[in-house]
Amino acid sequence: MTPEHYAALRAVVALLGPAVPGALEITREGIVHDPRSPGGPHELTAARVSRRLEKVMPEGLLAHTGTPDVEDVHEGVMRHPDVMVIAEADMEVEGSFDPTALPAAIEVVSRSNPDNDWVGKMRDYPLLGIPVSVLFDPRTGEGAVLSDIHPTPNGPRYATRTDFVYGEDVTIGAWTISTADLPRYR
Repeated sequence: MTPEHYAALRAVVALLGPAVPGALEITREGIVHDPRSPGGPHELTAARVSRRLEKVMPEGLLAHTGTPDVEDVHEGVMRHPDVMVIAEADMEVEGSFDPTALPAAIEVVSRSNPDNDWVGKMRDYPLLGIPVSVLFDPRTGEGAVLSDIHPTPNGPRYATRTDFVYGEDVTIGAWTISTADLPRYR
């Protein structure tokens, strides 16, 4: 993707984003629309995971569920993790966060577009240099922790995948939290 093409996509997202329900993100393939609606099991899972992480992380780190996005203009990718582990100091910037500042990105798999999380973001997060990515899937009550970025002919990918089921403890980077009582989609 050329810098001009990325700038044009970024302008479209900035213009339409506030008026479009859900989230607009940019990948190398173009704009991705996730028409998720706020609330319900998706947001409750993100909130519970965030709170549980913040209880075990050191002072100065947050499990942030808000905005802005993470963006690498050079790679032509702008994504919005549901939960971002990030140092408070790395949040003191204007515009998007630097994805390489995130020790981990966490996704709650969307009911409306699960491939965006399981396929697209799992392709883009190692490309952005995010060392650990975790998926919580309220559709199945299962998830996965991906880590150990390594090069492949198709670009960087995670080499290690550790699956879990809701109810087990899960280790995200250096921190272990419970997955008990996480909601499921009905």
